[in-house]
Amino acid sequence: MNVFSTSSEPKTNAQHTPSQQFTQKEFIQKIAPTAEKIAEKYGLYASVMIAQATLESNSGNSELASTPNYNLFGMKGSYRGNSVRYPTQEDDGKGNMRTINANFRQYPSYEESMKDYAKLLQKGTSWNKEIYHKTFVKNSKSYKEATAALTGRYATDSKYNHKLNQLIKDYKLSKYDTK
Repeated sequence: MNVFSTSSEPKTNAQHTPSQQFTQKEFIQKIAPTAEKIAEKYGLYASVMIAQATLESNSGNSELASTPNYNLFGMKGSYRGNSVRYPTQEDDGKGNMRTINANFRQYPSYEESMKDYAKLLQKGTSWNKEIYHKTFVKNSKSYKEATAALTGRYATDSKYNHKLNQLIKDYKLSKYDTK
């Protein structure tokens, strides 16, 4: 199984296992082409998608992002009936962190993780279909507005947008955004 493949590409053995360690730069280079394609299809900022995947997965090195989980965005719940349980840190919205145990989606590939992320942003949540409305290129003036729209919604970390913006700046991720 190729974690970056599409149905039109040949299958290769490019799985990531916990014994492999990506640098941030290597991880970004691995996921950028797929993120760019998916972001363009859904009208999202590829820079934000790449930054989120980098932050949420510790550059693809977290256990949750590794084989057999491939969860790049820390998405909770299940995917096609597959999930894995892990402890996670949650911010109460005031900067206070606490640990909870949660089920996280388990994917067959990084590409499926990125597609599912894009679909979540597009469809919103069951309680608010418009919650991620400002993360789309057509609804925001810049990636900074998109990251601000994720803070307190997608992630409980009250400094989430600052962390994403720093990754976007440091790795010049805006070059992956559709012009």
